[in-house]
Amino acid sequence: MLRKIRLTLAIICFTLITLLFLDFTGTLHAWFGWLAKIQFLPAVLALNAGVVVLLITLTLIFGRIYCSVICPLGVFQDVIAWFGKRRKKLPYSYSPALSWVRYGILGIFIIALITGAGSIVALLAPYSAYGRIANNLFAPLWQWSNNLLAHAAERADSYAFYEVDVWIKSLPTFLIAAATFVILITLAWRNGRTYCNTICPVGTVLGFLSRNSLFRVTIDAEKCNGCSLCSHKCKAACINHKKHEVDYSRCVACMNCLQTCKQGAISYKPHYKRPAQEPMREAADVNKSRRNFLTVATVLASTSVLKAQEKKVDGGLAVIEDKKIPHRDTPITPPGSLGTRNMNQRCTACQLCVTVCPNHVLRPSGDLSTLMQPEMSYERGYCRPECNKCSEVCPAGAILPITAAAKSAIQIGHAVWIKENCVPLTDGVDCGNCARHCPTGAIQMVASDPDMTDSPKIPVVNTERCIGCGACEHLCPARPFSAIYVEGHEMHKTI
Repeated sequence: MLRKIRLTLAIICFTLITLLFLDFTGTLHAWFGWLAKIQFLPAVLALNAGVVVLLITLTLIFGRIYCSVICPLGVFQDVIAWFGKRRKKLPYSYSPALSWVRYGILGIFIIALITGAGSIVALLAPYSAYGRIANNLFAPLWQWSNNLLAHAAERADSYAFYEVDVWIKSLPTFLIAAATFVILITLAWRNGRTYCNTICPVGTVLGFLSRNSLFRVTIDAEKCNGCSLCSHKCKAACINHKKHEVDYSRCVACMNCLQTCKQGAISYKPHYKRPAQEPMREAADVNKSRRNFLTVATVLASTSVLKAQEKKVDGGLAVIEDKKIPHRDTPITPPGSLGTRNMNQRCTACQLCVTVCPNHVLRPSGDLSTLMQPEMSYERGYCRPECNKCSEVCPAGAILPITAAAKSAIQIGHAVWIKENCVPLTDGVDCGNCARHCPTGAIQMVASDPDMTDSPKIPVVNTERCIGCGACEHLCPARPFSAIYVEGHEMHKTI
């Protein structure tokens, strides 16, 4: 019964979280966005004390059920392991914990948090790793399926579906997601929960807590007949059937062993007392684990591309040249992120904001210092003042919630005019696209020669009113580089 309850909850959580990354309309987030906010690392970075305390409490009571129910990467490994073990009669076996690897990776993770190396944090964070897999590998398949339905619906004179663009937003992020996908499948297919119990820093931290959990899997040595089935069915490789011991730091409370044991020797029950005598080596490991955990807790508490693809035709008739991404001295971060510093410190690069951006403005960065974290670029659209979807879905506090009214007053950058690219001067034709579509009226067209009223008009930017939305850059007809582009601000301002 316990296993069925866990499986049911895990399937529900995994399905809904996956749909959050596939839902390009952003409608599911209003109902199930809280599932992203209860992930451990995003909750810590968002300083969401209530969620962190809840997850720690659950672990202290029931063990690592976070890893087997809530974490999408953990459940994904279970799915792969289920297919892998069907090909083997006895798929797993007990193996000692590789503590030096676990704590070494945890140390690297801590250093990355302290120094603000967001790329390393994003690589190791389990929720973010699954988000990248879903966004880069699963989402295109979902969108192609949607486009097929849209095509079929159109033939039936129905508009229940609409086509969406399917494109690779960042080649480095796509390759990292693909590599992570292959590594996870290989490890889970062959050895079950190897990633969770050897690499994942969240699993290491929760594993320390689960050593002292109230409810634990317990083996009754008097009833055990030494068949070793529990050990061979344990995907966490944490049951030593010869000594009738369970490594609670690696046990993810999957309950598989309870169903496997035919003698009724394994139970999941409250554990009030420790064994009378423990080996000295185990005690040393516990002390080492305690020191590492206290270090992690202190740090966490103190821690507050493929070139953009463009449409090839204009109106389906005239072939147009691709627009190239301009060089920006400072990357543009979304409204609500406060600036590059807050984004680098808190973003886990889960790609949830990239998924819901309806204007294709957000995409993963290809820069090594901010690799996989979202940044803005305006080749495919611009940041509409009435849209605040990215701020609604961010679970880590990298993009704080803002209203549409507040967004219109946040200056994330300012427009810069490039005289050499401007159409009125290069082609001698009237334009004014940038001024007509500026939502804040920050751009005015003036005569290029003050002494000649009939001279070509050129744009003048009022940087105090410009909010950096990118409408001017996106709609500029100049090719391959726009005659006006947005330069980001390291710290956002309010105008």
